[in-house]
Amino acid sequence: MEKVKIIECPRDAMQGIKTFIPTEKKVQYIQALLRCGFDTIDFGSFVSPKAIPQMVDTAEVLSKLDLSATSSKLLAIVANVRGAIDACKHSEIDFLGYPFSISENFQMRNTHKTIAESIEVLAEILNHADKNNKRVVAYLSMGFGNPYGDPWNVEIVGEWTEKLSAMGVEILSLSDTVGTSNPETINYLFSNLIPAYPNIEFGAHLHTTPTTWHEKVHAAYQSGCRRFDGAIQGFGGCPMAADELTGNMPTEKLFSYANSQKADTGIKAMSFESAYNEALKLFREYH
Repeated sequence: MEKVKIIECPRDAMQGIKTFIPTEKKVQYIQALLRCGFDTIDFGSFVSPKAIPQMVDTAEVLSKLDLSATSSKLLAIVANVRGAIDACKHSEIDFLGYPFSISENFQMRNTHKTIAESIEVLAEILNHADKNNKRVVAYLSMGFGNPYGDPWNVEIVGEWTEKLSAMGVEILSLSDTVGTSNPETINYLFSNLIPAYPNIEFGAHLHTTPTTWHEKVHAAYQSGCRRFDGAIQGFGGCPMAADELTGNMPTEKLFSYANSQKADTGIKAMSFESAYNEALKLFREYH
């Protein structure tokens, strides 16, 4: 049976909510997710509290999680070397996620660094991760297109993949930041990159409207992608997205699609239903 990794992203779902979600509520929700059997939980971030106030309690949340009965690994987003050093202090964290944009405009908006500076930061993060027995997931944001007028084409994506591979990046998630992906581009990128870089595990972090999720997931899956990021009910997504219907890929849709392909996600249906209900309660209260 084909294996599909689903990465649940409560951090992405929560980070844009202005009302602070109490630490205990975050812990309760993430604990429910840990019972589901997701490959990885993107649970928090070590970034400036000024930039993302919602994630100021990531270390505290981590300290309160019971990881004794879960098979899921933990991923934390970092935006700079200081964040990577902070994350590396926690043995429970398996992955450091670093958003690297091939759009100069978006890289400046997201991390206040140029692409050239960002590559140097990534090199240092890879070094810290290696010393601390952690792996890095590099997110190639604007991977499927660019609404800011910066140069973008599939050749540029290929060139950056080559550079990141040479640096030692082993997991590369192509990220659709503002919903610009389409099935043709998704198919072209994955069907060309996956065979060319067998040393890299490629993932898809897709944003979508409710009517276009299937065609995007289908294009990625048929092109060989077996790693997908999602958030229950599509909560979250990039705050820069102009269309309020554009959000994260709904995890329940990923789960349904994987089942339709008879793929093994490792997710326990009853536990997922329970976590889904927890999500509805939490996000109705704080969204």
